[in-house]
Amino acid sequence: MLHSNLSRHVRNLASATAIALAIAACGGNDSLEPLKTLDGSVPLVVAHRGASGYLPEETLEAYTLAIDMGADVIEPDLISTKDGVLIARHDPNLDTSTNVSTKPEFASRKKTTTVDGETQTGWFASDFTLAEIKTLGGIITSDATRPKQFDGLYKVVTFQEIVDLAIAKSKEKGRTIAVYPETKNPTYHRELGLPLEDKLIDIIVKTGWNTKTSPIYVQSFEPGSLKLMRSKGLNVRLIQLIDADDYDLKTGKLTYAAPFDRPYDWFKSGDKRLFSDMVTPAGLAEIKTYADGIGPWKPYIVPVKWELTAAGAAVDKNGDGKTDLTDAVSQAPTTLVADAHKAGLLVHPYTFRNEKRRLTFDMAGDPANEYLQFFRIGVDGMFSDFPDTAFAARAKYLKETGR
Repeated sequence: MLHSNLSRHVRNLASATAIALAIAACGGNDSLEPLKTLDGSVPLVVAHRGASGYLPEETLEAYTLAIDMGADVIEPDLISTKDGVLIARHDPNLDTSTNVSTKPEFASRKKTTTVDGETQTGWFASDFTLAEIKTLGGIITSDATRPKQFDGLYKVVTFQEIVDLAIAKSKEKGRTIAVYPETKNPTYHRELGLPLEDKLIDIIVKTGWNTKTSPIYVQSFEPGSLKLMRSKGLNVRLIQLIDADDYDLKTGKLTYAAPFDRPYDWFKSGDKRLFSDMVTPAGLAEIKTYADGIGPWKPYIVPVKWELTAAGAAVDKNGDGKTDLTDAVSQAPTTLVADAHKAGLLVHPYTFRNEKRRLTFDMAGDPANEYLQFFRIGVDGMFSDFPDTAFAARAKYLKETGR
């Protein structure tokens, strides 16, 4: 039933896609007020791990659905197999996003190890060949309310397969589909003797994509990974990801605790700075020396905060008997987008999702309101698990601007 509903929804989006392409083609109309993006371009819809709100993430099926829903860009996280092949998985620990735990033939490979300073137990990609990993199926992650009936049906794919899909779909759709890979846990992989960077560069070069205008962005949380690839001749647009640990909803500030307090290569080198240092004017200027943009967690752009009583208690604004993110309210935007643009950097925040538990009270339960909030601020694109929602919200935003 879900597949049927999605197919119907995708058909409804077809005409909207044509309209959006026409809008983009008219971007040079001098009578229109320029968009607030870095170069005045229409902001991108980046399908975070594919249409991962609907289908098991980082599978060809999830990426294909995302493209059909209007995504401009598909995003894979890259890790390495034992035999050095780049595959699309969010974590080296396969237990988080595949059905490996159901495979008795791999039971003996379960182990406890450390990833970026965090102790984890599970099955790790570096202990499996590509052929073995190809026997696994992806599963829905991130939210228990998402459909589970497709778990295990769709296989883990290689980065090369994703590139091939983007090229084929670009020809089929008559529009460019870009790819946005992340070097995932690059220090961890390097210490295993399975560095990611050279293999990624090799695929990009062989594809003919090693230019600033090629349909690819490369991202990482570790500055060292981006700098290494730049030093090795990678000329594509590089994006510095910026994380934090959690919200402090009483103060509206972000919290910083390991391993989400700083890039892991900074930790290994003894650099005491935090991710928060990256969003200062000096931090942005430093990023500009090796990258073309930033991918910040979205509260760096719009802080969120509880309303507090005189006694300092959080107000249960939605009246559900508890206080959490859904009781928080958006605060005034920071200057990060403007500061980054002033430094010549693109801004692609993450991650936008539809579940009501992920929306602040002022969004009124409608995820489109959050997308619109960020489009109006001037972000250059955004990562979403639900590219259809992002696409529709962008169309509404562009209509607001007279496009």
